[in-house]
Amino acid sequence: MIDIISQSLTQLINNIKDKKVSSEEVTKSFIQRAEKSKKLNCYIAEDFENAINKAKKFDNKPNYDSKLPGIPIAVKDLFCTKNVKTTAGSKILSNFVPTYESTVTQNMWNEGAILLGKLNCDEFAMGSSNETSFFGNVQSPIDKNLVPGGSSGGSASAVAGQLTPITIGTDTGGSIRQPASFTGIVGLKPTYGSCSRYGIVAFASSLDQAGPMAQNVKDCALLQEVISTYDPKDSTSIDFKRSHYSKKLTNNIKGKKIGIPKEYRVDGMPKEIEDLWQKGINHVKECGAETIDISLPHTSYALPAYYIVAPAEASSNLARYDGVKYGFRVKGENLIDMYEKTRSEGFGAEVQRRIMIGTYVLSSGYYDAYYLKAQKVRKLIKNDFDEAYKKVDAILTPSTPSSAFKIGEKTNDPVSMYLNDIFTVPVNLAGLPGISIPAGHDSRGYPLGLQIIGKAFDEQNILNIAFAMEEKINFKNKITDWWIK
Repeated sequence: MIDIISQSLTQLINNIKDKKVSSEEVTKSFIQRAEKSKKLNCYIAEDFENAINKAKKFDNKPNYDSKLPGIPIAVKDLFCTKNVKTTAGSKILSNFVPTYESTVTQNMWNEGAILLGKLNCDEFAMGSSNETSFFGNVQSPIDKNLVPGGSSGGSASAVAGQLTPITIGTDTGGSIRQPASFTGIVGLKPTYGSCSRYGIVAFASSLDQAGPMAQNVKDCALLQEVISTYDPKDSTSIDFKRSHYSKKLTNNIKGKKIGIPKEYRVDGMPKEIEDLWQKGINHVKECGAETIDISLPHTSYALPAYYIVAPAEASSNLARYDGVKYGFRVKGENLIDMYEKTRSEGFGAEVQRRIMIGTYVLSSGYYDAYYLKAQKVRKLIKNDFDEAYKKVDAILTPSTPSSAFKIGEKTNDPVSMYLNDIFTVPVNLAGLPGISIPAGHDSRGYPLGLQIIGKAFDEQNILNIAFAMEEKINFKNKITDWWIK
């Protein structure tokens, strides 16, 4: 008897194609696991009954040529799913049911995947711990006292806790890679424009990007292959020749030059992170790659630049939530009063904070001093990477400055929370691909991740490096099923 939930995506696909298990059996196994895992608070909306019906339909008329044949998948609740509630973790969208499907999710359904439900996330993807969700914080399957990271915390927790074989998240400043690092899974943030943003609830339009989260690099490569398509409905989607990422995956990285940026050795970084990084350097050398010390001189400006650009774009994007056409509404004495009450009650504290910051930096007299300057800094950060890639093929850094922190530890200190994104934010500002892979544990047994950053549209290269390192590291996640006992 196959232990379905412990199977990787690739194993499940092969077992379904070989008729060792049915799509219905696989779907029911993950649903049963999810129903036992309510304590994790991963799901906002469940679509279990429909999922079982779709699995039965697949089994009656299977299409084994599809890339995700009868595979049940839960997705972050930032992707619009037709006729299934999509809230973005916010009260203001708590009753919103889209009449259309996001391109990324539609790509998965076209390849035979089945929707299990929608996964919890920080409100409008604003957060690093999944504590800003209107539907409550997600707990980490590693330890009940830990955050799973954010904003894709529900997605990370669901994959690590084996509630879904694979999932998709979104990454604006590290929201795939940071929770992946915290929960001991693989998370890929693709090049900006690689995956369509159509049907994704917008946070910061020039930064948001969808990407896969998985148990291993091979599964990640396969899902990236499915979701990365050109989309004329998205003006930021880029038409380039996509690779068959999973088919071209190789552990042969001999001769590759890997950059080690000195600016990522930040003050106060725990010795465990430094040691992990050194082990990663040793691993790539063992694989036949060469490491080269490089400089990314404007790295220290990335975080302040990000926290001007992202809130500015958020304040613009979130202006549409006014209680008029859809979503939550509070009655007012007049139109302005209705706007004010709806937005005051509909948005949480972190979202309101970022809207206020964004509105301020875009306001008359401050636009040039803050927003315009931040965009100039952003260009300098991109130039740093461009210069580095004249000498190296990829860059290796830690994913996060620490392991997962405790629930409530940073909620009253927004700046400390923002510092969690120090290693991931530069990648978004430059529009580059980055992948986090689990690489070890701290002294308490909590996962730690390493990040590989690539050239634009060079996902295949960083997937190959990650694949080679994954074999060397041989990471084993320490999941105890504490929430089921």
